[in-house]
Amino acid sequence: MLLLAACGGDDDSGGTTEPANADVQIGLVTDVGQLNDRGFNQLAYEGLKRAEKELGVEIRVAQSRSASDYVPNHTALARDGFDLVIGVGFAQGDAVNSAAKSLPDSRFAIIDVDQSTLKDKPANVAGILFREEQAGYLAGVLAGRSVKEGSEPIVSSVGGFKEPPVDRFIAGYQAGAKAALPEVRTLNGYSSDWDDQAKCKELALNQIAQGSSVVFQVAGGCGLGALDAARERKVWGIGVDADQSFLGTHVLTSAMKRVDEAVFRMIRSVIDRNWKGGLNVTFGLAEEGVGLGKLAPGVDDEDRRALEDVEREILAGEIQIPKSL
Repeated sequence: MLLLAACGGDDDSGGTTEPANADVQIGLVTDVGQLNDRGFNQLAYEGLKRAEKELGVEIRVAQSRSASDYVPNHTALARDGFDLVIGVGFAQGDAVNSAAKSLPDSRFAIIDVDQSTLKDKPANVAGILFREEQAGYLAGVLAGRSVKEGSEPIVSSVGGFKEPPVDRFIAGYQAGAKAALPEVRTLNGYSSDWDDQAKCKELALNQIAQGSSVVFQVAGGCGLGALDAARERKVWGIGVDADQSFLGTHVLTSAMKRVDEAVFRMIRSVIDRNWKGGLNVTFGLAEEGVGLGKLAPGVDDEDRRALEDVEREILAGEIQIPKSL
């Protein structure tokens, strides 16, 4: 466990003052990707740190080195009296269910898990969901419009595990690509891994060898290998969760998932005393919970305007986007 506590700041008289909500304790349990995944876990941590800075809460992070750490981490934080314990990722669903059932007076939140699908449907758990298909659709539209003229119209995706949030991204991506380029062919593969970049790189290289000119990674830290393959083979790559344009000009854009904003809002609901368990809170384009990151310099004004038009149509409910493959 990595322990991180909020400290009091200096007041004008040279003494210290307690943060406004120093008595509120928030815990975060990472998945096995841990905080250096440059994506999902890192974003959750940024939301936690923002709450520490802006709301004055005390925070603690429990980094999970394997799936066997999930239940002990959740249970330990709850038994230590933390006001909310947040689990990062679909894989922690069973662990949160178990901890919440055994500690019904504690509060839990789980990212990427529909609360109603948990085995015991515990009333002290809130699900944090995203409309990944909306971000995926926008990324797919740009991918379809970015297929080089004269090349075989193929775009691809590399997923981590076949899980609902991963497939929502990919389903939206494929639909958006086909809307922009009806003749496009889509390839998809799963690494069954969130961390091993070599696995995702191999999948991406195989897709590129089959003619893919745009590779969308939906595999966390593993997916960085897919983006590296795109760089090596001089094709476009699309990042996921965080804005991954920092990796280079080969990143066309990123299908962003504002986990940081969702975590902050969930914590603020505890402060505001309106937190509710037994339900889900969903973040989409309308809630600024998903969207595209920076666009590559090579994206022209016509493509930018097309993306703006598509986003307006999604918000107006004029485009029905599939959520599963």
